[in-house]
Amino acid sequence: MRTPNLMIDAERLWSDLMETARIGGTTKGGIRRLTLTDEDRAVREWFRSQCERIGCTVRIDEVGNMFALRPGRRADLAPIAIGSHLDTQPTGGKFDGVLGVLAGLECLRTLHEAGYETNAPLALVNWTNEEGSRFAPAMLGSGVHAGVFDRAYADARQDPAGVLFGEALDGIGFRGDERVGSIALGAMFELHIEQGPILEEEGRTIGVVKGVQGMRWYDVEIVGRESHAGSTPMRSRKDALSVAARLVIDVERLARDVADAVATVGMVAVHPNSRNVVPGRVNLSIDLRHPDAAVLDELELGFEKVLKTLEAENAITATLTRIWDSPPVPFDEGCLASIRKASEDAGFPWREMVSGAGHDAAYIARIAPTAMIFIPCAGGLSHNEEEDASFDDCRAGAQVLLQAVLDYDRRFADSVPEFQRSRSGAR
Repeated sequence: MRTPNLMIDAERLWSDLMETARIGGTTKGGIRRLTLTDEDRAVREWFRSQCERIGCTVRIDEVGNMFALRPGRRADLAPIAIGSHLDTQPTGGKFDGVLGVLAGLECLRTLHEAGYETNAPLALVNWTNEEGSRFAPAMLGSGVHAGVFDRAYADARQDPAGVLFGEALDGIGFRGDERVGSIALGAMFELHIEQGPILEEEGRTIGVVKGVQGMRWYDVEIVGRESHAGSTPMRSRKDALSVAARLVIDVERLARDVADAVATVGMVAVHPNSRNVVPGRVNLSIDLRHPDAAVLDELELGFEKVLKTLEAENAITATLTRIWDSPPVPFDEGCLASIRKASEDAGFPWREMVSGAGHDAAYIARIAPTAMIFIPCAGGLSHNEEEDASFDDCRAGAQVLLQAVLDYDRRFADSVPEFQRSRSGAR
């Protein structure tokens, strides 16, 4: 039996992308739709109405993850999920995360209009707080679903203004009744823009993503001594900011010296932040990534050594706190085989690759077979209002997504139930 040759409606998908981009749209053409804000509530309501319009049942769990369920022939099979996220960075683009959800919606519409019934049920998922830009850590909703975090931990996350995640979730009215992790998934496929330049540079349309590199986030606090900028001699200063500046340079140096490593200081807060006061305290973040956990360990030791040296040389105190650790994740070979076949059947040039960015799929891979599909983005640019992807590439990604899900559903319908019962929804 061959997978049916159903075709998605690319015009409709593009229209959805442009319509939802107006929810939190910025003057520069991007989106500011931080998680659990009024803009997030608006796009969630849009998403729910569109799913219900094609007969899906929308269920919401205790941390706001949304599951639009479409029945299959066999109730004994856990749903095959298609999912990503609808929240954005403060200066985000139209495609990061959003494409994966809306392409999934287009897949369900295509099946609905064709009257096609899959073996397994399907679940279209909007994961809460993937970006981590308002509430750290990132991928919080999928992490709770996979048992990496618990609900209490999620509810206690605090944004820079002091608002708790739980308060914000209740405030927008999207805390559901479903117990976290209770909606078991048989597999998950996530479509996403690459967020890097490789596909575009090589002229390839599809990235078959075989895994996600390891990621760690750190908070650093450097404490010196506040003093008057005009009357404190240079020899007597304990300037936390000058020490922080040296740390930033050392973080970059350590990463540059290791193949495939990337390290970023993305947030810096200076206290008291007054032009005529020597800074007494600096708080900053470090984002560290590499495909090998052992290399991450070595780099972390390097950061600690640098801080100890800076302490000794400058009579300040410094602390490094790891606040998030997402180990390297390999994706499921069965899911990858379906993506390869879908790409070949559609005639799209493809390559295998590892994701440099974190995605909800990385956590779901712990409890269910999972894989990702990438399409190019212009200049490899993401987390930016100028982020862009072409109409043709979005169409290609959505088509491969649909065909991969149908192929997986056809090939694994008789073999996955035992696996699903043993792993899906495991706590």
